[in-house]
Amino acid sequence: MVELKTDTAIDAMHEAGQVVARVLTALSKAADVGVCLLELDGLARDLLREEGATSPFLGYRPSFAPTPFPAVLITSVNDAIVHGIPTRYRLRDGDLLSLDFGAELNGWVGDSALSMIVGRPRPADVRLIETAERALAAGIEAAVVGNRIGDIAHAVGTVCREAGYGIPDGFGGHGVGRRMHEDPSVPNEGRPGRGMRLRAGMVLAIEPMVIAGGTDGYHAAGDGWTLRTDDGSRAAHVEHTVAITEAGPRVLTQR
Repeated sequence: MVELKTDTAIDAMHEAGQVVARVLTALSKAADVGVCLLELDGLARDLLREEGATSPFLGYRPSFAPTPFPAVLITSVNDAIVHGIPTRYRLRDGDLLSLDFGAELNGWVGDSALSMIVGRPRPADVRLIETAERALAAGIEAAVVGNRIGDIAHAVGTVCREAGYGIPDGFGGHGVGRRMHEDPSVPNEGRPGRGMRLRAGMVLAIEPMVIAGGTDGYHAAGDGWTLRTDDGSRAAHVEHTVAITEAGPRVLTQR
């Protein structure tokens, strides 16, 4: 069931989204060569506390997960696509790091992700991240009243496929509101004009995931959470929480 949010609710979600935006900005500045992933999670916890917000990630356990998620921040490095658990791993020069973060404030959730390069960038990684960001922008542009979920999916998938990248099957965006994951699902590939019609008041997390090797294969790592590319190639993940309004898409987690 899809819950349509009022303008007041969307404003409240924007406040939660701006907590997410501020924390992600701080984390991206803190992520540097030699920094431990657990240190980033600790910083995220401190910043959440300062904002008076809580984490929708900590303790979350979907049906596929063997254990509840143990952190407030998702850190996916290099061939990790999504759901990376922060560990004692220290970032190295040239690592491709994806940070996925959520916050709950006054009963509403914001959810966003970014990908970045630690230290000296490789041109291939720059292109990968830029493509993911272009796909996200295309998906947001398609998130207008009267379009359908398939229009968002098609917009995202077209950008990724035309660049020669893979898209992990079965993973994509979702509705956001009182809970982190609500209806509807928002695939990263699909046919235009298909699926649920978009209405004012829907709030969606649009989140392209892009695999550099061009294949769509992935597997779960030993922790039961992290998804890694089958071919060992690098991956990028970006995301914004977007409200569909009569005036057009409103990005609630804009940094």
